[in-house]
Amino acid sequence: MQVNLDFDRFLAYAAGYEKHATTILTRRVRNNWNQTSVNPFRNIPKSNVQMKNKLSTLNRLMTDYGMIFVLLLLMTVLSLSTIDRQQASGWAAGIEVARSLNRNAVQAQNILIVTADGTLDQEYAGGIREALDKRHNLVDAVHAGPREANLALKQTAEQGVSIDVIACSSSSAKWDPVKNSSAKKVMPASYVWPDFLMSDNLVTIAQRITIIAIIAIGMTMVIITAGIDLSVGSLIALSAVITGVLIRDVFGGKDAGIIALWVSALGGILACGAVGFGTGFLIAAFRLPPFIVTLAMMLVIRGVANVISNQRTIHEIPIAFDTLGKSYILGLPYSVLLMFGLYLFAYFVMSRTTLGRQIYAVGGNEVAARLAGVRVKRVQLFVYTVCGLLAGLGGVIVCSQLRSAKASYGQMDELTVIAAVVVGGTSLMGGEGKILGTLIGAFIIGVIQNGMNLVHMDDKTQMIVLGTVVVLAVLLDRIKKGQVDWSEVKGVFRG
Repeated sequence: MQVNLDFDRFLAYAAGYEKHATTILTRRVRNNWNQTSVNPFRNIPKSNVQMKNKLSTLNRLMTDYGMIFVLLLLMTVLSLSTIDRQQASGWAAGIEVARSLNRNAVQAQNILIVTADGTLDQEYAGGIREALDKRHNLVDAVHAGPREANLALKQTAEQGVSIDVIACSSSSAKWDPVKNSSAKKVMPASYVWPDFLMSDNLVTIAQRITIIAIIAIGMTMVIITAGIDLSVGSLIALSAVITGVLIRDVFGGKDAGIIALWVSALGGILACGAVGFGTGFLIAAFRLPPFIVTLAMMLVIRGVANVISNQRTIHEIPIAFDTLGKSYILGLPYSVLLMFGLYLFAYFVMSRTTLGRQIYAVGGNEVAARLAGVRVKRVQLFVYTVCGLLAGLGGVIVCSQLRSAKASYGQMDELTVIAAVVVGGTSLMGGEGKILGTLIGAFIIGVIQNGMNLVHMDDKTQMIVLGTVVVLAVLLDRIKKGQVDWSEVKGVFRG
């Protein structure tokens, strides 16, 4: 039987991706195959074939996204090891405390609210004000520290007002002026829950991996083409510095408007995209090794960032620039929502478009991809440019979060980005990897770092643990995929 292969199917076969080729067989070819007498599977019951297909799909999912079980295991271990007694906080906790006072108080009471100066503490005080009965007298509300609490207690005593109840938080209850007061102390009820699974901590994990995860999208594309980009850490600094300099020197510093901030951020991102394009050009046009080119660019870009900033930190950035890095919507930071949106788009590109298949083809077999008609050099230019643009976006987010710009930003971040990509299952040899797997890898790195902070592990030990985990993750991934020849392992010691 003769079958005319279309471009997509030929490309998939040429790159060694039979599973991609299978998905793009035309209905006509499958029907002809089922009807011909040479089909050995024609008489197999459909139920068996369906079961085989289901097992094949499950096996493929385990191969592509098996690291999610490692992530779940890490989260379980950290949850069990950080179980502690927690104090309720925020608006709901204030409402509950006020209702308790309303139920238990027989007569009107003088109440003083004493909390720290934090967002949740202020929400807690606001909840008390909202739900407290009018018969009670709210004398004052202190949102500061022990000194201010002591001053408030002295002033009320001088005015002849006796404080019956001090509504405090778990932290302010430990202050000496509060502990030494004869007034009754009330605070939110406590409960047992892991520190790791606190909502604030989970949001913190997501926020801290945002920059690494966003850049890892571009790095995944680069590594799938059998390349590498060691310059992304320096690009973070370059983007932040260019953005900061534009805001300070061109748009009036802290007086800059919203449009000026957007233009400055875009300038930093585009500059990094141009650097990525130049890196891709050197690799594609002159066939230079990606490791050497990007290592050199890492040094050059860091030097340029120092020159532009004059080795000084740029602080003249308006508060409005915090929006991208610190503002929340639907309980999540803008930057985290942006990260998830970029991953959905990248997943679509890599799994549902011809460009995505071409990226896999270049990494799987560059010669075969070229013979199949893929414009290999353009693909390489594209992935390095995208990696540069995303690194530039990461630099803008850093600048927004810290509201400053400095040439030292992003040091060693390139290694963390590569670690996230590799832990997520992308092969450093090229041709294999998943965008969503990279997101899982980024979360694994973030969870490990967060867990070590929760158990108060010092920085030096954290580096040892993180490096060990990366090596073990790659080794387990290769064993899982059957890429380890144990006879060769034994042969190493036999000489």
